[in-house]
Amino acid sequence: MRTAAAVLSFVLALALLPVQPVTAVTTATTATATATAAAAPLPGGKSTFVVSQGHLQAASRQNWVRLGTYRFAANGTVSAALYLWWQRFPKARQRTGTVPDPSCTTKAGGVATRPRGCEVLTAGGYTGGPGETRTGTYTLAGNVLTIRWKIAQTWTEQWYVRTSPDGKLARLDLKGSSLATHGYGYGSNAAIGTRRAMSSVRAFPGSLRQDLTSWASGTLVNSGNQPFGHSSFRSCKATTSCLTYLQPSSRGACQKSGGCPKYGGGTRANVSSIQYYLTTISKSDRRDTLWHWCTCLAMERGEFCYTGNSHVKPLMQIIDDTGAFRGWVGVEASFSTGSRATDMLAVLRISDFR
Repeated sequence: MRTAAAVLSFVLALALLPVQPVTAVTTATTATATATAAAAPLPGGKSTFVVSQGHLQAASRQNWVRLGTYRFAANGTVSAALYLWWQRFPKARQRTGTVPDPSCTTKAGGVATRPRGCEVLTAGGYTGGPGETRTGTYTLAGNVLTIRWKIAQTWTEQWYVRTSPDGKLARLDLKGSSLATHGYGYGSNAAIGTRRAMSSVRAFPGSLRQDLTSWASGTLVNSGNQPFGHSSFRSCKATTSCLTYLQPSSRGACQKSGGCPKYGGGTRANVSSIQYYLTTISKSDRRDTLWHWCTCLAMERGEFCYTGNSHVKPLMQIIDDTGAFRGWVGVEASFSTGSRATDMLAVLRISDFR
């Protein structure tokens, strides 16, 4: 099922200086330094970023992914509020409370053009507040942003900063990190509470493409420049916070050899469809979630709504300076109901500015 993801991924050194008497010169120097700090440029001229990052190594069983926000201040400080999913402490999938209505789903099952009417799941803990906050300092040298987090462990990040052609977005591409191996970020001057409804998401006129690095069964897969067909999703008339899509078939996922020996692609039944659900998590911030699973996996278990290792992908909306929707950064945090070897983790972006 993991291949379905590719269809639509301080130790502080203190220098002690001799104490000098306060004079007009030292006072003036201090004032100049303070003014300089206050004038620190924002990354790409933007204050508020949504960020996804992860530590993904093939041989590891202690990989993690993080998703949340970075906020930069002109005085050279930065604060983070993040959700963390870590193989060391796996979290079960969580119900969102959203059940798409019959206008965009079906209760019949079998061969259909709409996905099944199931309550949407997301990664554990994503319906609550972020569990991790930290602060740090940042500097800019050319197009390289350096962040030093003020925590007990050495954690320094460097990102390349790019500005969109229209100037309404800044993009962060991970250059290097003490802890993370992959990461994406997008920022603007829109407030973190600014988000777009699912109707606006579906109506977005641009072309969204996905870049993803995923980990599953000890293997890393990089997948880039994949079209994300947001306009193929169906709007729900009553459950307006949800979009749904039934992908009719898949060449790479949902196959007989991929966990569907009775019903998957290549069997007599030849069912290789995928159920997709895209749902708002919060109307007061940027949180959305994507849930998808192979129809044949539920059929193999005699279920209508799949309760096994489905793909749960928390997302954060990318919003530009005008408040317009421009895609998402996200992660996959699909912990197996079995062993850590069969977890599915990923860091991804879906955007028109890549």
